[in-house]
Formats: sequence, C-alpha cells, structure tokens
Amino acid sequence: MLSDLVTHLRQSMGILHKQDIQIAAQGLGESWNSKGILLGDDCAAIPNRDSYLLLAAEGMLPQLIETDPWFAGWCSVMVNVSDIYSMGGEPIAIVDTIWSQSPDSISELLAGMKAAATAYQVPIVGGHTNCRSAYNALSVAILGRAQKLLTSFNARPQDRLLVAIDLRGQFHPDYPFWNAATQAEPQQLRENLAILPSLANSGLCDAAKDISMGGIIGTLLMLMETSNCGAILDLESIPRPDGIPLERWLISFPSYGFLLSVRPEKVEKVQALFHTQDLICGVVGEVQASPQVILQSRSASVLFWDFDRDTLTGFSKPQR
Repeated sequence: MLSDLVTHLRQSMGILHKQDIQIAAQGLGESWNSKGILLGDDCAAIPNRDSYLLLAAEGMLPQLIETDPWFAGWCSVMVNVSDIYSMGGEPIAIVDTIWSQSPDSISELLAGMKAAATAYQVPIVGGHTNCRSAYNALSVAILGRAQKLLTSFNARPQDRLLVAIDLRGQFHPDYPFWNAATQAEPQQLRENLAILPSLANSGLCDAAKDISMGGIIGTLLMLMETSNCGAILDLESIPRPDGIPLERWLISFPSYGFLLSVRPEKVEKVQALFHTQDLICGVVGEVQASPQVILQSRSASVLFWDFDRDTLTGFSKPQR
C-alpha cells in the first residue's frame, strides 16, 4: 500500500535529516548570504568575473573503504564529478585527503581513484596523505567552472520534473548503488555528462540536482526545500530497471542520475538531448507553490512531506 511505502521512505530519509546539518545551516546563514553564495546546492557557486567557480567535497563511507577500496576510490571521483556537472559546470581538478594505516593498505583505493580520474579526464593535482593513522579514511574535493548555473534554488511552480538516468547497469552487491559507470566506455561517460552544461548554456534548464544519497525521493525533497516549493511526484512514471522493486529504486544512488525542473515549453527539447545518448529522460511530476511533496500512484495520493511543519536539511532560498 502507498501508506506503507511512505512510512518506509520517511525512515530512509534519516541520512539527510540530521541535526548537525541544520545547525550548520543556521550557524553559517549570515556568512553565505554576505558573499552571495547559497548553501544547499551540489557545489558552492562562487562568482568569478563572468562565470562561476564550483567547489565541492565528499567524504567516503568508512565501511565502503574497508570492504571495497577500489570502488570507494572510483566513487570518490565520480560523485564529485557528478556534482560539478549537475550545476552546469565542467571539472578542472581534484585534490584528496587520505588517512591510512600503511602505504600498502591504500593501493587499491588509489587505483580506483586513478581509474576514475582517467575515465572522466579530471587530474588529481594534490592533497594530503597520512599513512600512519589508526584508521583508513578518504575525502575528495573538486574544483570546476560554469558559465551558467543549474541550481537547486530555481525550481518554479508549474515546472515539470524530469528524471534523466542511465539504466544500463547493475546494483552493487552490498550497497544501494546502481552502477552504470565502471564498465561503460569512458568517452560515453563524458558525453553523457556534457549534456548538463549544454542545457545550462542554451537556457533550456536552470534548475537541477544530481540524484545521490536518499535517492530520487531525498533529492526531490532537497530540491524543493531550497526552492521554497513543493511537488507532486507520480511514482508510476519514474523510470527504473526491469525487475527492481519501486521501494528499493526510490532510495537508490545511481552513478548517472539527475533530477531537473524544467519550464513546460522546454521539456521536449531537454528530453531530446538525453535521448540522443540513449539515456532515459521521463516526466515524473510537477512543481507546485504549496510547500508539500505529494506522492501519487494511480488514483491514490498521500502527503509525504510538509516543509511548513518539518525541515529536512535546513537550507532554503533567502526570503526577499
């Protein structure tokens, strides 16, 4: 039943609904507004003459580093690259910070990072390494540049919600990760990502977010919260792989997946760009002015989230 699905999904949003994120949002509010930089996007967009520098970072799950170090290294690059492209930018360079118990213990981690950096053609230019640590840990930061932004703050009522995704992959055996990257041709990976800055620069889209932790549902909540909007999400319209239960798919992290908020008259042109790369791009809902996220399935609908009663990350568009 739809109500049971909602209960499960709300429990899964715990990874995004953290008190420390909300404390940071409140504590840093004045500093980001004074610089004209909004917190809540996939990257910090720093005005730089006639463009934007994009700055982002990710810390990797310690359990993934221990159980699948090569894949952890690959993902550390991939997720940062995705953040840059999701904002309409192109990556410039990466730096990493590694803690390990010995030099030998990070060989697979480094191999995964190198493989991804080569595939996405983003150089690793420095960072910090400590091979005398009591534990293994990895964080990676990335710098990029965008001429025009795709941002989490630009969704508007009556926009159509589009999911663009690559379904040519498979689930990781131990984590909710849909891997359509490590076995793909590198040139294809780069061409698929290049669609995002093309959308921004052509004016076809100005609001987007990459589908990451929390899956499609969590990403939608973050996009609506920063834009001070709500949405109706049609669960039956969400593209997913054959044989994968909807409940599992809604909270999965795809290696290539973006949620776009698009003006109605531009939807077909946006979809056409993804279709030329054999990527799926489907309309899955609509943005509304009311600050509520409604899940719809056939003739049934249910209130999933009400931002008037419950914040998620605490990031939102400043009121004028």
